[in-house]
Amino acid sequence: MAASLSTGLDVHFAIPQSDTKRPIFFTRRKFTIYCNSSKSSTKPPQNPPVKRTPSLSEQLQPLSTTTLPKKDQAGLLSKPKSTWVNPTKPKRSVLSLQRQTRSPYAYNPKVRELKLFANKLSDCDNSEEAFLSGLEEIPLEPTRENALLILNSLKPWQKTHLFFNWIKTKNLFPMETIFYNVTMKSLRFGRQFELIEELANEMVSNEIPLDNITYSTIITCAKRCNLFDKAVEWFERMYKTGLMPDEVTYSAVLDVYAKLGKAEEVVSLYERGVASGWKPDPIAFSVLAKMYGEAGDYDGIRYVLQEMKSLGVRPNLVVYNTLLEAMGKAGKPGLARSLFQELLESGLTPNEKTLTSLAKIYGKARWAKDALELWEEMKSKNWPMDFILYNTLLTMCADIGLVEEAEQLFMDMKKSQHCRPDSWSYTAMLKIYGSGGNVGKAMEFFEEMSEVGVELNVMGTTCLIQCLGKAGRINELVKVFSVSVEQGIKPDDRLCGCLLSVVSRCESRADVDKVLACLHRANPRLVGFVKLIEEEVYCLDTVKEEFKGIISDTKDDARRPFCNCLIDICRSKNLNERAHDLLYLGTLYGLYPGLHNKTADEWSLDVRSLSVGAAQTALEEWMGTLANTIKHEEALPLLFSAQTGAGTHKFSQGLSNSFASHLKKLAAPFRQSEEKAGCFVAKKEDLVPWLQSRLQT
Repeated sequence: MAASLSTGLDVHFAIPQSDTKRPIFFTRRKFTIYCNSSKSSTKPPQNPPVKRTPSLSEQLQPLSTTTLPKKDQAGLLSKPKSTWVNPTKPKRSVLSLQRQTRSPYAYNPKVRELKLFANKLSDCDNSEEAFLSGLEEIPLEPTRENALLILNSLKPWQKTHLFFNWIKTKNLFPMETIFYNVTMKSLRFGRQFELIEELANEMVSNEIPLDNITYSTIITCAKRCNLFDKAVEWFERMYKTGLMPDEVTYSAVLDVYAKLGKAEEVVSLYERGVASGWKPDPIAFSVLAKMYGEAGDYDGIRYVLQEMKSLGVRPNLVVYNTLLEAMGKAGKPGLARSLFQELLESGLTPNEKTLTSLAKIYGKARWAKDALELWEEMKSKNWPMDFILYNTLLTMCADIGLVEEAEQLFMDMKKSQHCRPDSWSYTAMLKIYGSGGNVGKAMEFFEEMSEVGVELNVMGTTCLIQCLGKAGRINELVKVFSVSVEQGIKPDDRLCGCLLSVVSRCESRADVDKVLACLHRANPRLVGFVKLIEEEVYCLDTVKEEFKGIISDTKDDARRPFCNCLIDICRSKNLNERAHDLLYLGTLYGLYPGLHNKTADEWSLDVRSLSVGAAQTALEEWMGTLANTIKHEEALPLLFSAQTGAGTHKFSQGLSNSFASHLKKLAAPFRQSEEKAGCFVAKKEDLVPWLQSRLQT
C-alpha cells in the first residue's frame, strides 16, 4: 500500500500538463514552443462522478487499469483459500476408497478363435458395408460371452462402435452396463466424447445403471478432450445419483478443476477427500503443484511438499518434474536446487524434462555457478539429452553469458545425428555474441544460417540488430532487417523497440533516417510519433493523445521499453523537457508503477527497469519534487536512496555506472552503498543543503 500511495504523491502532477510553468529541475530550456488547443487546458483523466466520496486508494488507482487495454495479459489463478475440515465433525465421505470390481464373465474355451475373428474385423475396411460383410463370417453364435469378448478385442474405436450397434440391432440378450463401459473406453482412446455422451444419455433413457467405471470413463474422456466444463457437469451428476467416485476419478476431477482455474474448489475437494480417508497418489499432488506453480504461489508449493511428507507419499519423477516447473514459475531457484538434490538422494535419475526445467530456472535467475555445476554433472553422469534440453541449455548460456560452454554445446549439436541446430539454436548463439558485442561472430552465424538453410526468426533478428546497432554498423543492420522481412519475418513490438533504441544511439542524421526507414516498414505510427516529438513547434496535447494511442496498441511487456527509448531519443537531442513530459505520460498510464517508494525513515527511487536516459530523467524529476517539498517546509525522512541494480548478466550495460556518472555531474551527495551493490544513498543533512543551493541558482 505504501508503494501505491507514494507513487501517486511523489509524481506531484496535480498541475495540469498544459501549464508550461510546471517546474523541471535542472533542465529548463528557453526555445521550446508550447501550443494549447482551443479547448480548455488538458486535465488528467478523472473518475466519473459517484455518490460517495472515493477512498484514497481508489483515487490513486493507476490509470493503466482503466484507460489502457491489456494486450496480452494472461489470467492467473487466484490464490486458493484453504478449506479446513473439523476432525471432530467430519463431513460425509466424498469418494469411494475401493476401485469398483469389474464384472466377471465366464471363461470361454473358444477365446483364441474369437480373438482371431476380432483381429480380422479390425483389419477390414473402415466402411460399414465391409464391416457388416465381415460379421457374416462370425464363427460362433453371438452369445453374451462371445459378443463381449469380441467387443473387448476390437481395437479401432470405429469398429468397436459398429459392433456395439450391430449387437443392439440383433436383440439377442439384454444390453448391460459392461457393454457400454467397454465401448466407451474404446471411444475414449479415439477422443470421441460426443459419442460417449450420446451412449451415456441412452443408458439413462433405457434405465441402464451407470456405475463408477462409466462415470470415470466419461469424465476422463472429457478431460482428454479439454472439455472441462463437461467433465465437471458429469462429476456433479454422479454425486446427485449418490454414487461415490473412486480415487482415479477423484484425481482426474482435481485436475479438471485446476485447469478451469477453480483453485478453491480444488483445495476443498482435496481436503475433504483426505478427511474421508483418501491417500492421494502422486498424480493428485502433481495437479496441486502445477496449480500453485501457475499461480506463482510459493506457499502453496510448500504446502504440497508438507502434505506429501505428512502422508508418507514418496514423489515419483513426474511429481518432481511438476514441482520443479512450478518453482520456476514461482521464481524460487533456491528451493528448486534443494528439490533437485532431494531427487538425486532418493535414487531417481533425472530425465530430459527434469534437466530442462532446472536449466530454465538457473538461466532465468542468472545463477552462473549452479548452471556450470549442472552442466558438468550432466556430462560426468551421462544424463540423457534431447533436442529441447540442448536448446534450453544454449538459452541458459545466453542468459548468463557463458560463451565457451555455449560454443561446446553448439558443436555437440552439430555432431549429433538427432539434435541438429535449428533456428532457436542459432538464435541463442546470436544472442550470446550480440550481448558480448562480438559483431564478427554474430555475422558469421548469420551467414551460416543462410548456407545451411536454417531460417532466421524474429528473436534472432532482434539480437543481431541490437548487436549491430551498438557497434554503429548501420548499413549491415539495414541489410539484416531487409533480409529478415524478405524471408517473411513479421517485426514484433520487441524488434520495434530495438530499432527505437538504435535510433537513440545514432550520432548522424543519415544513420537515424536509415534506421527510421526500417522502423517505418514495421510500425509507421511509431515513426510518426518520433518525428512529432522532434518538431520545433511542440503541442503537448497532441503528443499526449498520440502517445496513448501507440501504447494502447502495444503489447504489455513492450510498453515500458518503448517509453524508455523515446525518452532516450529526446535526451540524445537535448530535448530534456520533452523527456520529462514522456516520463510523466509513462507514469500517468501505469508504465512505472514502482518508481517511488516511501517509508517513515526512507524515501527511494527505483530505476532498475529504466534505460539510462529515463533513469537520469527520473532522478531529475525526483530532485525537483524534493526541492518543492523543502520549499513548502514539509517533513522529510532521514535517508534517501536510489536503486539501479547491480547487473547480474556478464554483459549487462551498466546502468549503475551511468547513473553514478550523472550523480557526479550534478554533484549530488549520493554515495554508493557499502552494503548493497547498485544502491546510492544520501543523508537528509547532506541532501537538503544541496537542494537549497540548487534552488537559489
